[in-house]
Amino acid sequence: MNSSAALHPPATPASFEWVGRLAEASTPREVADLIVHLAEAADGFRTANVFWDLTLGGEPGHEGEPITQWSEGDLELAHLAALRGLRVTSSDGCRVAIPLSESSLSRADPAILVVGMESASAIQRFLDSTTPFLHVAGSHLHRTLEATQLKIALAGLQRSELLQRSLFAISDLAGSDCEMPELLRGIHAIIGTLMYAENFIIVLHDARRDTIRFLYYADVEDTAPPDENLEIPMRSLQDSLTWHLLREGKPLMGNTEQLQAQVSGPLVIIGPHSRDLIGVPMLRDGRVRGAIVVQSYHEVVGYSADDQMLLQFVASHVLIALIRRQGKEDLEQRVRLRTIELADANQALQQEIVERQRAERLQAALYNIAQLATTEISEADFYPRVHAEVGDLINAENFFIALLSEDGQTLEFPYAVDESGETFRARRVGNGLSEYVLRCGGAIFRTEDMLALADQGEIDLGTAGALAACWLGVPLLIGDTAIGLVAVQSYRATVAYGPTDQSLLSFVASQIANTLHRRRAAESLQQAYAKLEQRVQERTRELREEIGERERIQQQLKHEVMHDALTGLPNRGYLLDRLTRALARLKREPEWRAALLYLDVDRFKVINDGLGHLAGDEVLKEVARRLLTCVREPDIVARLSGDEFAILLEDVTAPAIAVKVAQRVLVALGAPLQVAGKVLEPSASIGIALVDKRYGLADAALKDADVALYRAKQLGRKRFELFDEALQTNAVNVLAMEGELSMALQRDQFEPYFQPIVRLGTGEVVGYEALIRWNHPTRGVLCPADFLRIAEDNGSIEAIDWRMFELSCGLATRLEHDRAFLTINVSPLHLRRADFDVRLQELLRRTGLPCERLIIEVTEGPLLDNSERVCGVLERLRAVGVGAALDDFGTGYSSLSYLHRFPLKMLKIDRSFVAELGTGVQNASSKVVAAVLTLAHALGIEVIAEGIETHEQHCALVAMGCEFGQGYLFGRPAPIQSDGN
Repeated sequence: MNSSAALHPPATPASFEWVGRLAEASTPREVADLIVHLAEAADGFRTANVFWDLTLGGEPGHEGEPITQWSEGDLELAHLAALRGLRVTSSDGCRVAIPLSESSLSRADPAILVVGMESASAIQRFLDSTTPFLHVAGSHLHRTLEATQLKIALAGLQRSELLQRSLFAISDLAGSDCEMPELLRGIHAIIGTLMYAENFIIVLHDARRDTIRFLYYADVEDTAPPDENLEIPMRSLQDSLTWHLLREGKPLMGNTEQLQAQVSGPLVIIGPHSRDLIGVPMLRDGRVRGAIVVQSYHEVVGYSADDQMLLQFVASHVLIALIRRQGKEDLEQRVRLRTIELADANQALQQEIVERQRAERLQAALYNIAQLATTEISEADFYPRVHAEVGDLINAENFFIALLSEDGQTLEFPYAVDESGETFRARRVGNGLSEYVLRCGGAIFRTEDMLALADQGEIDLGTAGALAACWLGVPLLIGDTAIGLVAVQSYRATVAYGPTDQSLLSFVASQIANTLHRRRAAESLQQAYAKLEQRVQERTRELREEIGERERIQQQLKHEVMHDALTGLPNRGYLLDRLTRALARLKREPEWRAALLYLDVDRFKVINDGLGHLAGDEVLKEVARRLLTCVREPDIVARLSGDEFAILLEDVTAPAIAVKVAQRVLVALGAPLQVAGKVLEPSASIGIALVDKRYGLADAALKDADVALYRAKQLGRKRFELFDEALQTNAVNVLAMEGELSMALQRDQFEPYFQPIVRLGTGEVVGYEALIRWNHPTRGVLCPADFLRIAEDNGSIEAIDWRMFELSCGLATRLEHDRAFLTINVSPLHLRRADFDVRLQELLRRTGLPCERLIIEVTEGPLLDNSERVCGVLERLRAVGVGAALDDFGTGYSSLSYLHRFPLKMLKIDRSFVAELGTGVQNASSKVVAAVLTLAHALGIEVIAEGIETHEQHCALVAMGCEFGQGYLFGRPAPIQSDGN
């Protein structure tokens, strides 16, 4: 072979193939493999290795095919070639280190090929035949190394960016107003974006009490998580992983064997064994304040040292977030405590003020009573004023004055006030307590004193009325003659009278007696004047009656034009006139304000349809009367139409005044009302518009008040709402949602969620309740409260319900509990359809669900609305096997009567009663639940308790004999998967 051929080896098919494979290689290992294969093809080959990253101080990268164990001599030769940037041959000439490209001469960490041959001549032949190929391969290796480094750098930047976003998110959570459980769930979710954290625990350490508290605990294998509010002594966790983390203050990582090697002392494993685990302490000022633990139960999911460093870094920020939140809560607690201290101090000051005022009242009362004796006032005014003054001195809630007749045979009671409801009528003088005081003088009697006197025959308790706990009476004396007595009494053991009270009452009695004596002396003269006055008044009355009749006719005509005939209230025309005048005044006085309250009676149509229009008219008249008691002049109450009323409040200095009137109206209307033999509790919804200079027309104010009224009815009725711009926007949003509901039905976006119903004694699932959910394309999963009311208002509820009935019954056939029943909620609109039962049976045949497995849930509203029709529908459904359940039992008008009148298979006790069970206190809810269970069992009706969320509620219901229940304790509503699970 000549020299030219040595420098430029001939191209062969094998060389072309090798170059093609080199062009396809994309990683440093693939390029290194090809370089080694090139060396293996040479005569006299012994070893070959490719080295790079020689200047990093660690173990260099090396490749070979086959991968051979490189020697220290190869590594030294590679280092020397990298340092000089030149080819270096070993002392025996059988090994050579070759920089793989000319560009390597200027690189800080070149790639080096170290080749070992049988002889120096074999080395030379190899260099002559492969140098061009090695240059090409070296350049390609350089590019793949740079690409790999760029990928590593990019991954690091992405991880740094993710870490930075996570820390910002943790900081934002700590500064938010969310509750602590929500904050911890947010932190868990954030850390889950950085590493595998399905099993995540945060524990806090109280060094002063040497206790820990599991602030957050999420573990898929541990079925008994610790109570987050329970403080656990550290000694009870001796040698556990948590104990070592908090005691030693250093991170731990690995499986059980590796963890044992990292701790000083024995390691006790509590809970399920994990495949891999990281635990890091949360440090603050060098002290361990808590720890974070993540763990994996999967063989394929493990943790690295990078994960450990990352969790250590994040732990410090989590601790800062928790400390900030705890500091905020501590500050709020200190503010509350300080507020309580100030309230206590203020109460003491108020008590002192009360004592001083009482002393002043005592002095003033004694003076006023003495003055009353000389004041010319009527007897009807005299007695109440004396009573009021006595009430400022002693407890006089029960007070009476008795007088003897002129013949001394009758005891009369010109004034009496008594909380027992006793009627004080004139009676013959007998042997009562009053007569005892007239005979023996003033005395104080307690219950036992009265009983003792009765045993002695001194008094007859038959004339004593309701037996008081304490009774005080003193005689009214003119000289030495008793003309009557004054007495006070108490029916509570906590209120008793003493000698001081008797002295005060004796002083009052002397003043009363003097006044009565003067009045009797002047009585004859007054009678003479009275006769003359009576004749003058009779003539004057006749003249006034003639004038009054003319004025009455004129007022009647005016009243009929501007007032409602049924209630006598001003009508819409009168209201608009007053509202227009109010707007005119606003133009003159821009700072002046008024308020318009627009209200209607809740469920008035049910009253009209159920009890008749005459009963409805009586309700409207009573509503009008009650509304009038809630306003003062010059405010007006008007009836606009039907069950709609309005109240115009003038000179409203602040919105709070209108709010206070609305509250007063709700209270007044809520009082029980008996109509047509039924006791109703009417209520109203109220919209309030504050009338200011924004309004130019009276109709605009009425419209805004009507918008606020609609909002109040949306939020559940029996409430009030103030109009603001948000309500107008909300009205627009309602229109938008109505359009979205139509599209949702067309695109089949509704889905039934199933909540299990269990047998409380065994926990066995016996049925499911189908609950509608809307998979909204932008707002996610919506609950019924977010859209059903709008669907009812725009008339799409029936179409939505029938789609839900079909989906629910179809899915129920794939339940793993093939004998479990299914309950569906039926809107009142369906029960008004005469063919509802026929359509429902056709649907069951179409879906394949047996009739015996379906139960429809109805509320009390439709039962009251059209009881005969509803009863007929339920009877026909029962005949084919479909049962009926009364939902939300106990929240309507007359729940118990439905159990007898309608063919019910089940009733569901409302969650409001269940919520108060299990507290350890015997309350009204427990009594109601027990009574309902007793009645239902007697009638053969099954009972389901709704809203069971705690173990205590579960136990309480089982103890009462409740057989079935549902609630979050047993399962939340969830969709059924395609496999039926």
